[in-house]
Amino acid sequence: MRDLDYVGADNPRQKLDLYLPEAKTTQPRPLVVFVHGGGWEDGSKNQAGILLSLIKDKPYAGASINYRLTDEAIWPAQIHDCKAALRALRAHASENQIDPDKIAVFGISAGGHLVSMLGVTGGVKALEGDLGPNLTQSSRVTCVLDFCGPSNFLTFAGEGTIINVDDPKTGLSKLIGGTIKNKPDIARSASPVTYITPDDTPFLIIHGEKDNIVRYSQATEFDAALEKAGIPATLLTGTDGGHVFFSPQLIGHMRRFLDRHLLDKDVQIPEGPVPSN
Repeated sequence: MRDLDYVGADNPRQKLDLYLPEAKTTQPRPLVVFVHGGGWEDGSKNQAGILLSLIKDKPYAGASINYRLTDEAIWPAQIHDCKAALRALRAHASENQIDPDKIAVFGISAGGHLVSMLGVTGGVKALEGDLGPNLTQSSRVTCVLDFCGPSNFLTFAGEGTIINVDDPKTGLSKLIGGTIKNKPDIARSASPVTYITPDDTPFLIIHGEKDNIVRYSQATEFDAALEKAGIPATLLTGTDGGHVFFSPQLIGHMRRFLDRHLLDKDVQIPEGPVPSN
């Protein structure tokens, strides 16, 4: 089901695609929502191939969402869009045979940042926004798969990243409306680590140890902060992995994580290194 308008403004950047199994069911299906990457300035919901590989042969529905990019709006518009999409999916869950209490979110890079924000801001009213007709619905999620997403913009800079945080033309600067040096409060408000509380959802964090865009230390810092708050978090490290990588073993771990939290299967995901190819 293509181009479903989750706000009602007929903006192509506020539409989603919904993937439903052809077979009907008497039981509502869990949902996996994909949020694309692209440095908050590029990308689209059409980049959903990895989502389809995760839900293939599984009793899951899938969704891939667009959100406003930085040429149209700055933070917090992006998280407002993601939350509006979740509220719309939950509002129409019954008609699409979706279980509103079993919704996972999966994002890569900038999408990893946004799904991490979804995982830690379920009760933060300031980031809900007021988009769409479904404001009484919850935007909380069941679990998060964060693939190489930034977690703390205040510690983003450093040796190992090719991103110059002092350059106002980078995607990060465009996201927060200026450089981190000039917009530290917005940088903090856009960082997932800012919002961690003990009631947050379980996380699977995936990061390449040789990522030269989002440093690996972003993943270790986030993992440690989640675990300190008592949040179940598993960190998978791509051996020699750069910024975004895939391997059969990694896909298997991701599918097991979804089975554990969406199907309540008693499966474990071992923390540690995974092959990057």
